[in-house]
Amino acid sequence: MPKTLLNLGCGNKHLPDAVNVDCNIRVHPDVIHDLNCRPWPFADDSFAEVTAYDVIEHCEDVVAIMEEIHRVARSHAVVKITVPHFSCANAFIDPTHKHQFGHSSFDYVTGEHQFSFYTDKVYRCRVSQLVFAPSLSNEVVRRLANRFPDIYEQRWAWMFPAWFLYFELEVIK
Repeated sequence: MPKTLLNLGCGNKHLPDAVNVDCNIRVHPDVIHDLNCRPWPFADDSFAEVTAYDVIEHCEDVVAIMEEIHRVARSHAVVKITVPHFSCANAFIDPTHKHQFGHSSFDYVTGEHQFSFYTDKVYRCRVSQLVFAPSLSNEVVRRLANRFPDIYEQRWAWMFPAWFLYFELEVIK
């Protein structure tokens, strides 16, 4: 039975029952492939779920990556993504990061942004969360930041930096 979970940029975090993809042969992925090279070596509508944990920030063209995920995912597939928040020091420390992200970054592919015309591949946002390092004070900040993300990013992000962003998107075909 073919695997229906695609784990992009797996690194050393292989997921069981997934097709684990990475460009680094040293992590022993199931498929060695540079995500910047398109098309990816998968048929259209192959996967019911796609994970992209800590990988999209390393890619050249975020919109093209989202288009390729859309192509290989089935209709209503769930896409789980983590990316560094722009206020996190790691977003800038890692020399392989090409992008930093804000709470609304994926609105460009959900049609919720004035610039959603960059692609005709559409997703529906199921979950969008700012994630903070675990601490008592950050618990209060997390609750407020996720309730009022625009105000948080405009006024408080540099004082109370987020750790990363977590998104769950649904593929709409």
